[in-house]
Amino acid sequence: MSVKKKLIVNTEKGNLLSEIVRSLRECEGFHFSVAFVNFSGLQLLLDSLKEAENKGINGRIITSTYLNFTDAKALMKIKEYNNIDLKIFVTDKEIGFHTKAYIFDYPDYYKVIIGSSNITQSALKSNIEWNVEIITKKSGTFIKDVLKAYDHLWDISREADEKLIEEYKDFVQTLKIGQVPKMIFESKSSYIVPNSMQSKAIENLNRLRSFGESKALVIAATGTGKTYMSAFDVKNFRPKKLLFIVHREDILRKAKATFEQLLPNNGISFGLLTGNYKDSNSDYVFATIQTISRCYQDIARDTFDYLIIDEAHHAASPTYQSILDYFIPQFTLGMTATPERSDSNNVFEIFDNNVALEVRLHEALDDELIVPFHYFGITDIDGVDLSDVSLQDIDTITKRLKVNERVDFIIDKMNFYSFDGNNRKCLGFCASREHAQYMADQFNQRGYMSAVLLGDDTNNERAKVISRLEDDNDPLEFIFTVDIFNEGVDIPSVNLVLMLRPTNSPIIFIQQLGRGLRKYENKSFLTVLDFIGNHNKVFLIALALNGNRYYDKESLKVAVATDFSNIPGCTHIQMDRISQERILSQIDQENFNSMKYLKEEYNEFKKLNHGHVPYFLLNYLQFDGAPDPIRFIKKEKTYLHFVAKVEKDNQLLALLTDENLDSVLKEFSSKLPLKRVFDFVIMKYLLDHDDITLKQAKREILKIVKYVDEDSVLHAFEVLSQYYYDSSEKKRFFPLVYLKDGTLYKTKRLNEVLSNPEYKKFIEDLLLYGIFRYEKEFGDKYYGVPHFKLYEQYQMMDAALLSNFRKSHSSFRGSGLLTKDSDYFIYIDLHKEEGIEEQLNYKDKILNSQYFQWQTPHTTAQTSERGKNIIYNKERGIRLHFFVRKYREIDGKVEPFIYIGKGDTLEYEGEKPITVKIELEYEIPAKLLLEFTKKV
Repeated sequence: MSVKKKLIVNTEKGNLLSEIVRSLRECEGFHFSVAFVNFSGLQLLLDSLKEAENKGINGRIITSTYLNFTDAKALMKIKEYNNIDLKIFVTDKEIGFHTKAYIFDYPDYYKVIIGSSNITQSALKSNIEWNVEIITKKSGTFIKDVLKAYDHLWDISREADEKLIEEYKDFVQTLKIGQVPKMIFESKSSYIVPNSMQSKAIENLNRLRSFGESKALVIAATGTGKTYMSAFDVKNFRPKKLLFIVHREDILRKAKATFEQLLPNNGISFGLLTGNYKDSNSDYVFATIQTISRCYQDIARDTFDYLIIDEAHHAASPTYQSILDYFIPQFTLGMTATPERSDSNNVFEIFDNNVALEVRLHEALDDELIVPFHYFGITDIDGVDLSDVSLQDIDTITKRLKVNERVDFIIDKMNFYSFDGNNRKCLGFCASREHAQYMADQFNQRGYMSAVLLGDDTNNERAKVISRLEDDNDPLEFIFTVDIFNEGVDIPSVNLVLMLRPTNSPIIFIQQLGRGLRKYENKSFLTVLDFIGNHNKVFLIALALNGNRYYDKESLKVAVATDFSNIPGCTHIQMDRISQERILSQIDQENFNSMKYLKEEYNEFKKLNHGHVPYFLLNYLQFDGAPDPIRFIKKEKTYLHFVAKVEKDNQLLALLTDENLDSVLKEFSSKLPLKRVFDFVIMKYLLDHDDITLKQAKREILKIVKYVDEDSVLHAFEVLSQYYYDSSEKKRFFPLVYLKDGTLYKTKRLNEVLSNPEYKKFIEDLLLYGIFRYEKEFGDKYYGVPHFKLYEQYQMMDAALLSNFRKSHSSFRGSGLLTKDSDYFIYIDLHKEEGIEEQLNYKDKILNSQYFQWQTPHTTAQTSERGKNIIYNKERGIRLHFFVRKYREIDGKVEPFIYIGKGDTLEYEGEKPITVKIELEYEIPAKLLLEFTKKV
């Protein structure tokens, strides 16, 4: 065989970890030589090494004490394997050790990977690393040299016996005790710059204020830097007087220190208003809610220009409400990681439904604002059968989970996967109070110090137990609970989470997972062990881990089958084969568009909304992992129709019999999710104004996007005034506005609808939801004309709206090819319906990330103008836009296309149809390419 070589780098297309895992699965023996082995990287290989052990595949590993980076804990873990011989190269001042080599033995050849990666989570998954893989026959000179060099290293390295590892561990521990903390030079405020979350929030706050808004809410995971963000915004806003309110004095002191650090030498005085300090005359006052609530009426209402409510999920309480109603600042900012509340008050409404920023789990991981997690989905023991139990039947679930054999199994897996650091700090989420108490009792009996925390424990009791878990000198390792840690409770040092209950809500799953993701000194990752049973909603785990609120069956199956390879950074998701197959089977059987499924999804969300009917679309912005309400809209034409049907709400049904309201709701709902925000911005303005000029409309739109062309604004006017509609559409929707002399006016009928406050609130909710969602998905970028964003979803008729087509958009149809002037819009189904592909002999296929093959409509000849425009598109100035989907229809619902950008014809052949090879302007991202091409 000839020598084969390839470069392995960590990108979205793959990483070194996947190469090593694949090689361990297929090889007959292995030999590693790496300078460093950290537990963060070793944990990702534990199952692969165990599988090799079970198959009788032996290996040798050499590592070193070079720079003392190797974890003693990792060395001890390797020693547990009977199939691995371990040696340590003990370095001295003269000789370092920096090899990174992975050798795999196959029957007829060797595979050698040599490069820059050690066994750490970052080196295996996310760092910029170069590794070269070489496959060579066993008789080659190169492999003989490699093995000779490896054997020499093996001979001069020391046996990793228990004594050597203990000596090394003690030495490293001694170094750490005397270590001086690493410092970053940031003594001047100019050296501290906003992180990505903070920059986005400040930009959006400025935009909201340019709307004339005076309140906003920022939702971001704990530990992502919300206090710094607020200080940066205050520095930008420059209020003369500031009031910062929070419920705990320790948080308050840290906040004051942050502001003092960022705003030095500005002539600003900073003061505390607490039980012990009364600095209410300072320029910037930092007050506890307990103190300010007793004295706020002694302060003039217009004293403060800027008001900040930290931990804003408390703002719905009467105490906070009194203060918010009293003061009249120019701007009020709320900050929270958890906008949910345990009562009926809506935190979003308190801040005028202005969400300046949402940083959800996957975004926080992508921006490295939280620590990565290593998730292991483990099939539960056979003795626990939940296949015939409703997830609402907590008593039966509890009874079936209380099995001593299961406790032993959990402990066995917990010890196998271990945790990051020296002291285990674990949260275990249980099905019920009884289950939590049982788990704590069983763990205590087995020598694992455990406690239980439940909803009716006092704040003092909670604080005491949490303090014990955080104390490295306290033997407490486990807190078992039900749901009380879902929101608001912060234990940064948690390094292990046990999911011990069936998952019946992606929202709760994400909340519980999030409890361990805060950054903490010397914490490099969180270990999550999920014990997956055979209940009928196992697939909900996939929804939670996938990170995409907007999913279809096929993309979900690909994510599961590839261990969620799209997850950012060092985060690792791994399910055993049985769990993976069980989830894939359930996804196959589930119809995500059926009324049964949608009702279940809605009712679960309602339960998490504390049983209150979520009448407004904005409710769905509250939770990470919430359902996509547009799925409900598609089912029943409007969200309120869906709610009325599910709730059997006669009052709401009666309200919807108003034809005018019904028409408005249906027209706006039909436009969701927005692909162009202009129309909704204009209508939002018209809620409170009689008319709007082109100039005013452009000004309003520029508060959302950085640029807009005047023709697109005019086109939005034409769409809203129904010049764009055909006769059938004009019959469906009554006119909302009319266009006269460049100005858009409200119709009398629309004014009548808006005169009803309840009607207006529902319409405003629809418009706000559309705008917020657009901002989340499209940002503030101007996409030009046609207004397409790469890799966004589109229906065929969207091209008419987004290219400012003047005809009725419903007539803008075709057999996979639509044209407007120099723009050709090409729509491709990769997998045709049965019979069609054979009948028409289509040969559309993706060749690789940059090229694909497409066949023109069967009537297109090379000599026709259309044929020439396609063949010679570049020379003729024709822009070919490509839209691709895997399947035309899934579960009875027509699927959208994905816009993959423009492309040029490189080669062509054939006649009626013409087969062309296209080079895309941009490579298809690896995640999307996988979704398009992988069959599950």
